[in-house]
Amino acid sequence: MLKEALKRGPVWALGTMSGTSLDGVDAAMVLTDGADVFGFGETAYRAYSEKERDVLAAALGQWDDLEAASQVVEGAHAEVLSDIAGADVIGFHGQTTAHDPGGRGTCQIGDGRLLAHVLDTPVVWDFRSADVAMGGQGAPLAPFFHHAALRFVGVTEPSVVLNLGGVGNLTFVNPSIAVPSEAGACLAFDTGPANAPLNDLMQVRLKRGYDEDGALAARGMPGEAVLERLAKQAFFRKIPPKSLDRDDFAWLNEAVAPLPDADAAATLTAAVAVSVALAMEHLPAAPARILVTGGGRKNTVMMDMIAKRTGLSTVPIEEVGLNGDMLEAQAFAYLAVRALRGWPTSGPGTTGVPAAVGGGVVSYPGDILDLAAG
Repeated sequence: MLKEALKRGPVWALGTMSGTSLDGVDAAMVLTDGADVFGFGETAYRAYSEKERDVLAAALGQWDDLEAASQVVEGAHAEVLSDIAGADVIGFHGQTTAHDPGGRGTCQIGDGRLLAHVLDTPVVWDFRSADVAMGGQGAPLAPFFHHAALRFVGVTEPSVVLNLGGVGNLTFVNPSIAVPSEAGACLAFDTGPANAPLNDLMQVRLKRGYDEDGALAARGMPGEAVLERLAKQAFFRKIPPKSLDRDDFAWLNEAVAPLPDADAAATLTAAVAVSVALAMEHLPAAPARILVTGGGRKNTVMMDMIAKRTGLSTVPIEEVGLNGDMLEAQAFAYLAVRALRGWPTSGPGTTGVPAAVGGGVVSYPGDILDLAAG
């Protein structure tokens, strides 16, 4: 009866996200039928302790012996998810420790069966494996949600959702096409370096986590020779979809090593803008504006540089009524309902998979007991 009820009409889905920054777990409620968004609900955040971060950091890049890290992930998620009532289904991303599409595959730790049992709520999890098994990159998975969210808030013109995390990635959305998996509705790919090189610089030189509001970069001058070298990198000429690892542009930090602090920060900030401007060349049409999510949207110097390099209005995604801190958690709530209903969660234009594919394993309360009994 429960399974059938979840396959009809809008339901309240609770999504989670824990990124490789290892700061904590985001959780957010979305009212959706898996096609459209009808509303947003409660949100929550649960920070990892320093000890928990150390355990998770030791697991990054690892494929085996992940029991201790899994227990941290499961415990933190159970804690934050139990604080939000009313969810019909949970979308549990887990914690990525290793990602090697075309090689070993992808690894997100955390057992959705255990969470379904503890929370007495169906859980959809392991979202990326099916895409990777079909030859896709397994990422990004948020684009179909970006499409639905922009339609919900009334955006009608082609727009770009730009996520500035450690690496930059974007989704080109054409809201006039109703189904996100149809050709032309979504195109997604990594743009290049975002906050990772700049944050690494701040940590090494000044023992700070990031350049707050671009204050240091604002006092410097970008090194044009470094930016010219960046623009010549083969990655920017590669046809999307395409993806990057956090450290693929680690040479930028070596290149700015001779520069004073302010000039180095200005150069790494400008590198983000150069990367985004080059990404615009791959879009099927000129977007009306760039809607920015992720930590980079809080850096006004970075935002101004992107606007100048692209010639496009560049604004935080809050300008259209969306939550830039919770967008990824909301995405996995939405994807959970799509998975329940057997609909695609990724496609050729978003992950490079040959055909639209549905990801996610569905676990119901009692499944883990059935497994133990078997």
